[in-house]
Amino acid sequence: MRYLRRVNRLIEYLRQNMMVDFQGELTVARVRELLAGDDSRDAKNLLAKLVAERKVEDFILVLADCLGEPVQKALTDDVMREQIRMYAES
Repeated sequence: MRYLRRVNRLIEYLRQNMMVDFQGELTVARVRELLAGDDSRDAKNLLAKLVAERKVEDFILVLADCLGEPVQKALTDDVMREQIRMYAES
């Protein structure tokens, strides 16, 4: 029982201090390429904003920040515990 409480404390710590990050080189040109052929309002608005700002850094930072909480909630104790167990046993 004591072991479980300690693991739960570790899980909570990891969840609270998790960061979302994106790898790779994303530019306005690359976003334009990825959205090519998408005539949706969302795609047009995003591309217009990124073109006006001439950069994607703010978009990436805000997106990562906004995704933090949903990602934390999606990572249940069971998922976290299983990943810790898999690491420990590898």
